[in-house]
Order: sequence, then structure tokens, then C-alpha cells
Amino acid sequence: MSGNDPERSAPEGIRLNKYIASSGICSRREADKLIESGKVSVNGVTADLGTRVFDGDSVEVDGKAVTPEDSMIYIAFNKPLGITCTTDRRDPSNIIDYIHFSERIFPVGRLDKNSSGLILLTNNGDIVNLLLRSENGHEKEYVVSLDRPYDRDFIKNMSSGVPVLGRMTLPAELIPVNPKTFRIILKQGMNRQIRRMCEYLGYRVTRLKRIRFMNVKLGDLETGKWRYLTAKEKQELLKDAK
Repeated sequence: MSGNDPERSAPEGIRLNKYIASSGICSRREADKLIESGKVSVNGVTADLGTRVFDGDSVEVDGKAVTPEDSMIYIAFNKPLGITCTTDRRDPSNIIDYIHFSERIFPVGRLDKNSSGLILLTNNGDIVNLLLRSENGHEKEYVVSLDRPYDRDFIKNMSSGVPVLGRMTLPAELIPVNPKTFRIILKQGMNRQIRRMCEYLGYRVTRLKRIRFMNVKLGDLETGKWRYLTAKEKQELLKDAK
């Protein structure tokens, strides 16, 4: 946690540019520029280059709270069927009680109850919004099985786009696996998008599993298990998000 930083806990505190850089939003040099331009405040007061940060201080850049990355949690979870991606504890199938993590976290987006596979969870609310913005075009990859064999027209239409919820889906990459199964890479996240696309073309999805979210892959993570993102995964994820 951020309070464990020996420099910040020391009587003299931590340098403001180091504190901002530790959040992952920019380098120390760029942090200096933000401070000089008056965009940084500490406890509601506009900061200067000599400002230091102590435990309990509130730091904001352009009005948004900044938290050191070492206090941020990022985990990858292989969601089983039947688990709901909600933080509402009144839902007996909610993902939070299933994982039973020791700190407050929430899912990045969702997989519907009848889908399985990779979902990320974090305590970093700011990064969630960046990861989910459709205009950012972040890739998500799925393995999909259908109720009957698909044909070339299906591949063409799924790849080029079909009407869903009143608008055309963006072009997608489709990779055949077998006559009834394919992988698809999307750059958007409409509600039940893949199922709706397939239904529009006359097919029913019998199995849907997400195997990748941006640079994070499901790999051999067992169903119902979770793991922390590696340092490399986290660094690349944050870089691409910002």
C-alpha cells in the first residue's frame, strides 16, 4: 500500500513529482510540467515544485485524484458459468462474494452470466473508465461455439459488421477453429454483442469464452481461479489505456 513507502512515511514526506509518477500517469519530468502549469493540488491547494506529500494527503491532477500504483490491485479471473459480474451483494451469484478478495475490488466491464473466461478486477476506478471507453478500440478476444456449422457468408458478415441495438458493429477479425467454433477479436463492447450478432445471422451461441483482454491472456488459468497481473502485463495495460 502507498502508506508503506518509507520516503512518504518519513517526516519530510515524498517529493510531489515522484508521487505523481508513481501513479503511472506520467514521468517525473512530465509531472514537473503539470505542477508548473498549476494543474496539481495537494489538499485542495495549488502545489509548486517544492511541495511534498505526506500520509493522508490528497493529491489531484486536473481535478482527478491521484494514487500511487503500488496501492493499486489488478487481478485476472477465469469466470465460471453462472457467476454474475456485479458488485451487488444481494445477488447470490455476484462475482465479489465468489472471489472473496480481502480488499474492495470491482470488475472491468462484464461477461454475461452464461459466458465464461477472462475478466479483470481492480480497485482503480479511473483506469476502469479508460479501459472501457469504446472509442479507445481496446481488443477483446473470444472463443465462440454455435448450434450448427457456419458458412462463408457468416464469416463475411461477422467480420464486416451487422446491425445490433440500432447500429452497425465495427469490423472484427474472425478466425475459424472448426465447423462450429471460431475465435473473434472485437474492438468494442456492446451488450451481449456476439450473441446478438450471431442471432441476427440465424445462429445460436452455445458456448462463449473470453480468452484475452488487451494484452492480458487467460492462458492456463483454471476456471474459478484468479491471479495477480504480472508487472509486465500491468505496465503494458496501463500504457495502452492512457
